[in-house]
Amino acid sequence: MSGSKPDILWSPHHVDRYVICDSELSLYRIESVGNSEAKAGALRLSEETTATLLAINSDTPYMKCVAWYPKHEPECLLAVGQANGRIVLTSLGQSHNSKCKDLMGKEFVPKHARQCNTLAWNPVDSNWLAAGLDKHRADFSVLIWDISSKFTPEASVTTDKIRLSAGDTDAGLVVTKPLYELGQNDACLSLCWLPRDQKLLLAGMHRNLAIFDLRNTSQKMFVNTKAIQGVTVDPHFHDRVASFFEGQVAIWDLRKFEKPVLTLTEQPKPLTKVAWCPTRTGLLATLTRDSNIIRLYDMQHTPTPIGDETEPTIIERNVQPCENHIASFAWHPSSQNRMVVVTPNRSMTDFTVFERISLAWSSTGSIMWACGRHLYECTEERNASSVEKDISTKMRQRAQSRYGHDTEQVWRNYLLAGDDDPQLKSLWYTLYFMKQYTEDLEQKPLVNKLPLVYSGIKNIVKSSSGTVESWCCWNGSDRQANVIRYHSDERCLALQLCGWIKRGPEIDVEPFLQSLEVEREWERAAAVALFNLDIRRAIQILNKGATAEKGDLNLNVVAMALSGYTDEKNSLWREMCSSLRLQLNNPHLCVMFAFLTSEPGSYDGVLYESSMAVRDRVAFACMFLSDSQLPRYIEKLASEMKEAGNLEGILLTGLTKDGVDLMESYVDRTGDVQTASFCMLKGSPGEVVKDSRVQCWIENYRNLLDAWRFWHKRAEFDIHRSKLDPSSKPLAQVFVSCNFCGKSISYSCSAMPHQGRGFSQYGVSGSPTKSKVTSCPGCRKPLPRCALCLMNMGTPVSSCPGAGKSDEKVDLSKDKKLAQLNNWFTWCHNCRHGGHTGHMLSWFRDHTECPVSACTCKCMQLDTTGNLVPLDSV
Repeated sequence: MSGSKPDILWSPHHVDRYVICDSELSLYRIESVGNSEAKAGALRLSEETTATLLAINSDTPYMKCVAWYPKHEPECLLAVGQANGRIVLTSLGQSHNSKCKDLMGKEFVPKHARQCNTLAWNPVDSNWLAAGLDKHRADFSVLIWDISSKFTPEASVTTDKIRLSAGDTDAGLVVTKPLYELGQNDACLSLCWLPRDQKLLLAGMHRNLAIFDLRNTSQKMFVNTKAIQGVTVDPHFHDRVASFFEGQVAIWDLRKFEKPVLTLTEQPKPLTKVAWCPTRTGLLATLTRDSNIIRLYDMQHTPTPIGDETEPTIIERNVQPCENHIASFAWHPSSQNRMVVVTPNRSMTDFTVFERISLAWSSTGSIMWACGRHLYECTEERNASSVEKDISTKMRQRAQSRYGHDTEQVWRNYLLAGDDDPQLKSLWYTLYFMKQYTEDLEQKPLVNKLPLVYSGIKNIVKSSSGTVESWCCWNGSDRQANVIRYHSDERCLALQLCGWIKRGPEIDVEPFLQSLEVEREWERAAAVALFNLDIRRAIQILNKGATAEKGDLNLNVVAMALSGYTDEKNSLWREMCSSLRLQLNNPHLCVMFAFLTSEPGSYDGVLYESSMAVRDRVAFACMFLSDSQLPRYIEKLASEMKEAGNLEGILLTGLTKDGVDLMESYVDRTGDVQTASFCMLKGSPGEVVKDSRVQCWIENYRNLLDAWRFWHKRAEFDIHRSKLDPSSKPLAQVFVSCNFCGKSISYSCSAMPHQGRGFSQYGVSGSPTKSKVTSCPGCRKPLPRCALCLMNMGTPVSSCPGAGKSDEKVDLSKDKKLAQLNNWFTWCHNCRHGGHTGHMLSWFRDHTECPVSACTCKCMQLDTTGNLVPLDSV
């Protein structure tokens, strides 16, 4: 390596030591920055590691190649190939091993002097050292030396060869007789021993790759190719070999040595080194001349070639360990994906090739990623109460609790959600009120035939007519209140949808107030009572809330302030309430005083209190806003709800196109396709369900249930969907056909396609009194017979002989109940034998083979789907 770029070799038995070799040999030890002492000669390789120079050997000039002895003893023994073909054994540092002392300075000299290109120690028989030399017409180019052979006298070698080797050869011991001589009249540029057999040597000769078998040196296996440089065996796949020529790398399979199995992308510059990663399967690194880029080829998933046309796939990647040009590199023998590179001026860098991270989301909400040999998983903490759960986790838990399936008491779905979300509560109560009043009342139909109640309060108030104005008095007092209330049938319907009143012409909020008291919503109940002009009831509720367990004593103070109400505009009470009401923390208490201090027809302090429930604000508007003010307010509020994706706005938009727009904003904000699907299905039948967005939510939710393996839940959802939307019911996809004519045996001969009669028509419902069919209704050919009862298919089990007896083969009385499935046709798809389902199940409880004589098919064991267990049943 004199006058050439430096090379780097890792020690085969010390993972923290390596050698830099060019004009001399330099031994370095690599260590962590935290563990190494601050030394003047320490070289910084990276932020975490440094290298310390341990020894230098400059006794062997004219170096062309170096190979490190593979065994532990003697350690630090190196073979150096020189420009004149000599191989010298040398060492780094002092060794007390007697074997090492005997070998130091030993030389192996060929007959004719020419350059030594490559060296390779046998990994099994470590005394064997293979050397590849340049061509000589009268000599061999591949010589295998035995370092333990006896020495040859110095006189046997010509004087000029000795003087070329070293300046001082007085103490030199020379061996001139190699153990094997191979490759006559040719040049050897690269060598490597094949790990699968210690007697096999792969050599890159002048125009071919040759495999020499030392058991029969007269024969060799070779393939003509230009890719003869840098032959190296994959340490994880011993039949895979890489070699290169100029800028192209060839990958060989020794089991099929006729041609390369893969040729990698040609580089614009000539290659100088290729090396397999010792810690990662199928990772090959290549370096080109005058480059600071190392190109990696990942062949980890490359399949074994089957045919000539098979073209394996690889992943290419470039890494840049440093800014300067790289002279050589070496993989670390044990640290994964780690290498050390050296530049022409001996500057070194410790570099780790980071893996591409493969990410995968689990259907249960956890995330996993692979990095190198490690697999990491990140799951949501089960008991993390401070952090809000992901929507996928919420939907999964709700699906297990049958959320959305309660079609009678629809409001109970809010409880099944298991989350104190006011928007969900408002949504399900709104749908409950819509369903309740749709069943009780015959409403005006719209163009799309959807009941008026499902069109939302926005459309209800637009159709309002015959509104009556009235000046009202405070309840229990003759004193007239300075407010105007408005009445109409449509406004009453809106109040019912808001939950304030029950069915009927009378506006009675007392049941609603009592329900609020049960839920301990004292402030809201007092506000509703006040809006209904019952100030005495409001004071009573506040006092009750103050005296209740864990009640707020400040409610008594509010009740006291409320009791001093006066409608005089310039009174001190009105002035103080107007200025101090904003300091109240509870929004319901705040709007109570806003209402008492407002001018008639101007209630912005109540209507635009965002902390107050939408249904309470809408109910208040329906009572106190005129026909001109009410639609404008409802329209504005609905637009706000739609833009924010607030589910409380469904009360205003209903299950209409505006409702779908609102739900779209909600899904975009939360990802809750579960609630969107169940909500929109409540609008069936109608055009809403046919909206492409609604269909997308429904299909996504079905896919989620399948991904969670909630197959039973998904089937329940499909049934629930078909009840609410009959158009979604799928057509029959499977039917039993006749073996002769191919027609369905469940169809009548005169029936139209897909409108055939059911199996019960042919007596397969279990009733022995019904007619039965034992032949195909199309061609009248007989149907197959049951393998156990020998009756034709279509004959009910109950009419089979022995069905009521205790015959072991046809005993179906374990449940003491005849199921309709027992009459169904069933057969093995392997042997085509079968019979009634009940008979087959009874047979295979005690047997494994088919019931037909001479048939050895194990039918039941072929049913692999029996091993799949849905998660929702565990």
